[in-house]
Amino acid sequence: MEKINKQIGLYILNYNGVSWLKMNLPNIIDYSPSAQIIVIDNNSTDDSIKYLKTLSEKIEVKNNKLNYGFAKGYNNTLLKEKRFEHFIIMNNDVRVTKGWIHPLIETMKKKDIGIVQPKIKNFKKTNEKTNIVLSKYFDYAGGAGGFIDLFGIPFCRGRIINTIEIDKGQYDINRSIFWASGCCFMIKRKLFQEIGGFDEDFFMHQEEIDLCWRAQGLNQKTYFKSESVIYHFGGGTLPYQHPKKTYYNHRNSLLLIIKNLHFSATFFTILIKFLIDYCIILYYLFSGRMKNIFFILLAHVSFILLLPKFLKKRKAVKPNSMYKGSILIDYYLRSKKKFSDLKQF
Repeated sequence: MEKINKQIGLYILNYNGVSWLKMNLPNIIDYSPSAQIIVIDNNSTDDSIKYLKTLSEKIEVKNNKLNYGFAKGYNNTLLKEKRFEHFIIMNNDVRVTKGWIHPLIETMKKKDIGIVQPKIKNFKKTNEKTNIVLSKYFDYAGGAGGFIDLFGIPFCRGRIINTIEIDKGQYDINRSIFWASGCCFMIKRKLFQEIGGFDEDFFMHQEEIDLCWRAQGLNQKTYFKSESVIYHFGGGTLPYQHPKKTYYNHRNSLLLIIKNLHFSATFFTILIKFLIDYCIILYYLFSGRMKNIFFILLAHVSFILLLPKFLKKRKAVKPNSMYKGSILIDYYLRSKKKFSDLKQF
């Protein structure tokens, strides 16, 4: 058994996720003896706190006064934390495997690596009795490490758009990536706090991409470690097709570009991104998904309102490993459905 390492704080953000906590927290406790586990509760109204009290001898609980979302939910605790050298940030719908922390902490010994992500595969709850199927597929949110294209559209090794690959070891090469999935990654405490944590204006979705992008500005790489394996259900807080996800993903991808993109043609890139969004609106119109159309338009309004604030925040960083093209064109017009099909990588 690994010895307790008080240099590692494992933080799980929870909001009304008592079913996920019951399903996954015992597994995390069993296989993470080298970390102090802290659950940050975003003012849940279900039985989350009641359940967490039954585990009070094994974990800590931090209570937020409101549902602050992902970014501020973590920031409230992590920006003030001084006990640990490393933070692990994890969703409540994650299961881990034996020895999963050791490869991450070994990777973090390198001075130029500030963030590291495990291999993220998918699991499914098959019924109300919480039977679990550990999938052979990569998970949608992270896979074997994340990248973005010139228009701020994210994709992963193992997942491009809606095509998810079976893990056959094809991406087991450990390497630098552009972003680590917010469902689970390790980051150096000093780096997290020097950056200022997550940008709270994102609220939820793509704040981890922003964080990793800003880390590059401090010469800190984001890395993928295949020897560490976890399983992620996905959609534990919001289902993948939920209109709010549409809203935050479309708005935040625009904010991400304005805040970080180094090209002189940033505003041209934004115009192209709007054009892409209106093509998606046409698709939703013909498929009858009117709620999604409303939330994309709402995302554009919110982006315009936040634009002056983000122009003041703007600190362009020339990124490593940005895909020099459009992943949408490659996927839909050139039939490049797998990461291995992309010649740049």
